[in-house]
Amino acid sequence: MIRLLLVDDHVIVRAGLRMLFQAEEDMEIVGEASGGEEALAMVTRLQPDVIIMDVAMPGMNGIEATRRIRAVAPQAAILALTMHEDEQYFFAMLGAGASGYIPKRAAPDDLVSAVRVVSQGNVFLYTSLARFLMHDVMANHNAVETPDPLTAREQEVLALIAEGMTNREIGNALVISPKTVDRHRENIMTKLNL
Repeated sequence: MIRLLLVDDHVIVRAGLRMLFQAEEDMEIVGEASGGEEALAMVTRLQPDVIIMDVAMPGMNGIEATRRIRAVAPQAAILALTMHEDEQYFFAMLGAGASGYIPKRAAPDDLVSAVRVVSQGNVFLYTSLARFLMHDVMANHNAVETPDPLTAREQEVLALIAEGMTNREIGNALVISPKTVDRHRENIMTKLNL
């Protein structure tokens, strides 16, 4: 059973998330918080496996909450669920320790899949947002040779992610399994310190 903590300052968003996840047999909502401070106070007591975290909230925002929660509950995966689809928030959340980043416009099935991915210790990036990584990699690669550059295959995978392809589509294009694509995604994130 995947134990979830929902963190969003909008009651209606939490209600929608509650309805979505209650329909999943392998997921259980152990708590809800309306902000970062409340989430931080709840996390050690509730021991969630995955925290679904809004980024922009009054008081302690999701970025600071993620940073503080990672310090006290490093075993909990944090999945950013946000309306913000720009590089500033994307890199701030990943830098704070989030295991994934997905926009609120995503399909419900994508969010459920993202929760399952991060609950297993993997990284989830919504395909349309992966372009930020591609731009960052290219900028860093052109500026200075990194000590652990991406392999040719990892660069191919990253380019296809940036085009918005799913793991299955990438696997078909490169004649590799979706699980291998996942491994390449993890390696990319590790090498880029994200």
